[in-house]
Amino acid sequence: MSRLPSGFDAALEPVRYALRRQAEAEAARRAGDARRQADEILSAARSEAEQIRATAARQGSEAAHAEAVGRSARIRREARRTVLAQQEALRSDLVQQVQHQARELRSDPRYPQMLRRLTERADALLGPMASVTESYKGGVTGSAGSRHLDLSLPALAEQALERHSGEVHRLWDAE
Repeated sequence: MSRLPSGFDAALEPVRYALRRQAEAEAARRAGDARRQADEILSAARSEAEQIRATAARQGSEAAHAEAVGRSARIRREARRTVLAQQEALRSDLVQQVQHQARELRSDPRYPQMLRRLTERADALLGPMASVTESYKGGVTGSAGSRHLDLSLPALAEQALERHSGEVHRLWDAE
């Protein structure tokens, strides 16, 4: 494999920017969907909990009130479990889409340039005596002695998701 020319890092910046923008837009869209779904679920749960509380008050008995409070707590827990399950499903879907888009980069006409830049990056991190090879998953992997570096497309996609996971969580936590 030939070494990537200098300046390749700057040439890869539009690809990185496009990937980041695409991932951020997808994450924002999915987080918005998750927030709307969570709001609907919480609204329905709150409505049902309020109906339970009203029934207990009409009956006027402490036993009915205690039952309503217990049911309300169970409904809130169930609603929370539902919200968490939806969030996990959306997060999983986002991961799958980002990984799919990362795999699709191999067919991008700019992929050879990206490969050269990743090779340069591996050389810069591991040193000129590093063994850098193209990964069958796309991207490169490198090693120098006991040090190993994974710049494969799936690993880079996973790193991007990790960097933006806080943004997704903040969107879900905003009420």
